[in-house]
Amino acid sequence: MATVKTCEDPEGCRRLWERVWPAECLFDLWPVRACFLEPFDRTPYFLVAEHRGVIRGMLALSWIEEDLCFGHFPGETWNGKTWLEQNRIPVSGPFVASELLKHIPGEAHLRYLTRESLPQNEDLARLDEIGYLFFPRQYDWSFETYMRQFSAKTRKKLVRELGSLKSMGVSYRYDTLSDMDHLFKLNRKTFGERSYFNDPRFLKSFENLVSWLRRNELLRITTVMVGGEIAAVDVGAVWNRSYTVLAGGARPQFSGVGKLINFHHIEWACQRRLEKVDFLCGDFGWKERFHLDPRPLYEIRTTIPALQDNACLENGPAFAQPVRARLRLQV
Repeated sequence: MATVKTCEDPEGCRRLWERVWPAECLFDLWPVRACFLEPFDRTPYFLVAEHRGVIRGMLALSWIEEDLCFGHFPGETWNGKTWLEQNRIPVSGPFVASELLKHIPGEAHLRYLTRESLPQNEDLARLDEIGYLFFPRQYDWSFETYMRQFSAKTRKKLVRELGSLKSMGVSYRYDTLSDMDHLFKLNRKTFGERSYFNDPRFLKSFENLVSWLRRNELLRITTVMVGGEIAAVDVGAVWNRSYTVLAGGARPQFSGVGKLINFHHIEWACQRRLEKVDFLCGDFGWKERFHLDPRPLYEIRTTIPALQDNACLENGPAFAQPVRARLRLQV
């Protein structure tokens, strides 16, 4: 039987993360997560399962004060939900995941969980959102081969739509840091209050992330110019032969520029012989049509801890004690 311990010290949490967490994608890197720590000022709460001195699993949480619940570390939120994807519960088996979930001392909403993170009782989890990936290797790193996946009718329509843009003069520029200001403005103009960057905490976190990516030579900013004007800006990161497209903004008057820049990402990934392009969650009406591979991610909601033993009460964070009492009263 594993013993579940807690860690609320940020430095201790960092050491645990770097020891236990598998580094498979960009969001697995501690420095990427740490970009959101100071702007959101969440309290970390890591649960660690040990057996005979060996770590068998970890659940990385943060306390989200405004929602009175735990979310996945670092607890960054957009529209009341966490944003970072491919969250995990790294464990030696699904039973350990179940034990860790039982020790959450309050309500929790864990989003974007990978399939292997699900507990023994998979009924606790449900489909959250679908992520979309492009694998250049499937097409022998040939953009032309990929384009042949579209029907002749669709290809003809795309040539006509993108041709109208190209007739105005299309050019690209890369890694111009000042273009991030254009991205933020275009995104806010398009999505208004629903924009990630409408929240100053998220905006500051993203600026931290861009700075870290740039310092570590992982940043890729792609700007599309049409007729000499900025028509679209996307920002992403290249790490471990994978390209993650993080955010973007486009001028709506340039019809089809979204397709243009996304095809550009795919073609560039083929040229660079990358293994993967991650376009993240949210279809926005184009990802399935682009023949991207779906990747389901899951969510788990907990209310009252299933395990209310003395260890849970003694090890639970002081800030969660009144929350637990309120939850009991609501039931």
